[in-house]
This record gives sequence, structure tokens and C-alpha cells, in this order.
Amino acid sequence: MLSLSKLTAMGALAIAGLALAGCELGPKQSQQTGYRGTGIVQIVDPQNVVAPGDVPPPPYALPAPSGPKAGEVYQNVKVLANVSQEEFDYTMAAITQWIVPADAPAEEAGCNYCHNAENLADDSKYTKVVARRMIQMTQNINQNYSDHVKQTGVTCYTCHRGNAVPKYVWTDPRPSDGRLMGNKRGQNTPDPSVAYASLPVGTYAKYMRGNSGPARVISKTIHPTTANRQSVKDAEGNYAIMMHLSQSLGVNCTYCHNSRSFARWEQSSPQRALAWYGLQMVKNTNEEYIHPLASIFPANRLGPQGDPYKTNCATCHQMQRKPLGGAQMAKDYPALRTVGPVVAPAVPGAAPATGAAAAAAAPAAAAAAGN
Repeated sequence: MLSLSKLTAMGALAIAGLALAGCELGPKQSQQTGYRGTGIVQIVDPQNVVAPGDVPPPPYALPAPSGPKAGEVYQNVKVLANVSQEEFDYTMAAITQWIVPADAPAEEAGCNYCHNAENLADDSKYTKVVARRMIQMTQNINQNYSDHVKQTGVTCYTCHRGNAVPKYVWTDPRPSDGRLMGNKRGQNTPDPSVAYASLPVGTYAKYMRGNSGPARVISKTIHPTTANRQSVKDAEGNYAIMMHLSQSLGVNCTYCHNSRSFARWEQSSPQRALAWYGLQMVKNTNEEYIHPLASIFPANRLGPQGDPYKTNCATCHQMQRKPLGGAQMAKDYPALRTVGPVVAPAVPGAAPATGAAAAAAAPAAAAAAGN
């Protein structure tokens, strides 16, 4: 018969085991990426590695660019009017595959997700208006932010991955309730936006919107100067955005920084510059392409302050150093790689394609991204 003391000891061990279950026990893998003695090592828990995900193949072989332009064949084509009809149909078919949920009801399945089936030129569905702007956003990233995306580029699938709304998005945090008692001002409340650390939850709005300042708070001298008036609260926000970057890419701090001097650019890895360009890209994407659509989205696609879902680092990376494991996907979709002119949509003398006849003539033209 076990004594009371032994039962107590066994109970304590069981509780300790449960407590330690969340501490990522087990062997870790490490890779030295910098000078010895500086701690520049990437440590990975093989039990928690996120798979890069499968990349869908192109819908079919892209025909050679020939024949009339999409804007000459279809009505109300505002963004991709300058590509051939063949390339337009091919791109629409791909975007349908990337965006429209597989379990969508019939009235929202396939082309119907963005288009009015009775009149493909109609702009009454908000999804079509939004999709046009998202195509332009993708083109802008591929053409003007190659310092971050390099030649790999992005497509709609990079973020959406078969979902109408990407899995990782954010909105401006709910405003304070104004109470004096129990109001923590967003502090000391573990939140997924800052890797469940007790840090300010308004980090995305501070660093990923508009002309927000750099994530930098370290002074160049040991004495107070007017050159740096950053507060402890600013330092907390800085640390919070760094936590987000680390979690979004599944990396340690030393993926970008030299641990002997975190602030020194000349001693940092090349990945730090890539991250800086990425932050500028995210700011531009949110401010120029997503936030202006607030009046277009329905209420269920808006946050507590009436702003639409916006991007951060996790939206593309999804816990991978390179989105989709660095798969070279964008090369198969040339219409998404270059910013094209916004062409006047009117086609003189052409009757609008409507109903089943239009769908039969060009089914891919009614795909989810809109035209």
C-alpha cells in the first residue's frame, strides 16, 4: 500500500509533467549561421515544423499570346484588358482555383463567386470590385518590390491558398472601453498578434500602415540626446513587431541580427535588409490597396473599427522562411507579374455577353478574380 507521502510525490510529478508538456520537450536541431561565439544559430523544433504546403499546378498549358486582347473580346475589362484573350481566360481559371472555396454554395461557386451569371460585365458584386484591386496589388508587388520577393514573386495563392479570406490577416484593435478600473490599455494581455507575449496589441497598426516610423529604438550614444526620444512603450512595440516577424517566418532573432549588436546594420545578415523591404511592401499594400476598400466590403468583412482585413508578414509566409517553401509559382502567370495599363472598358458596337451563352463562350472569363 502506498503511503500518503509517496502518493503526494507521484501527484506532484504528474502535475509537473503536464506543466512541462507545453515547453516543447524533445531534441532540437541547430544550424550555425554566423561567427562562433556570437550565438548566431537557428534552432528548430522538428516536431513543430510547418509544412510549406502543396502548390497547385496551372489549370492548363498557357497558349501562346496571340489573337485579340481581352478588352476587345469582353466588356468592362479594366485591369487585364491588355493581355490576350487566351492569357486572360487562363489567369481567370487559375484565380478561381486559388480563391473560391471548394464547398461554396452553387450561387457562389466558380465564376459566380465574383460575377453576376446573367451579365458577366456587371460590377454589382463587391468581390469583383475587390478582386480587380487585388490583381493590381499583386502586379505592384511583383514589379516594384523585387528587393523583397526577388524573382520568386507572388500570386493570389501565396496568401489565399484556397480560402476566400487568407488565414492570417489583421484589423485595427478594438478601442479602449474607457474604464479606469481593469482597463489595461492593451498591455499585459497575452495575444496571438505578439506571439502570446504580454505586449501592446496595436503593433500592426503602428508599423504596418501608411508612413509609420521604423522599428528602431536603440540610441547611438549612452547619453540622452534629442536624436532619440523613444520611450519604454516604444521599445515594447518594437519588441512586439520583432516577435511577430520571428513567429511568422519560424525563425530566431539571429536570422536577421548579429547578437553582439542587434542595431548594427553592417554586422547583420542579408535577411535583415530583406525584412526591411518586406515591411515597406506591407505598408504600401495595406495603405494603397486594401484600406481604401473599406467602403466596398460588407460589414462581416470589416474589423471593430470599420477597417478591412489587412496583411502582415504571416499572411504570405505562414510560418515559412520563404512562402510555399520558395516555390517558383509566379513565373507561370505572366499577367500577374507586370503592372498593366488601366484600359477604358467600353467596346464600341459590341453587345454585352450575358447569361448561359456568355458562360459557354468563355467560362474562364467569369472566374473568381473578376475582370
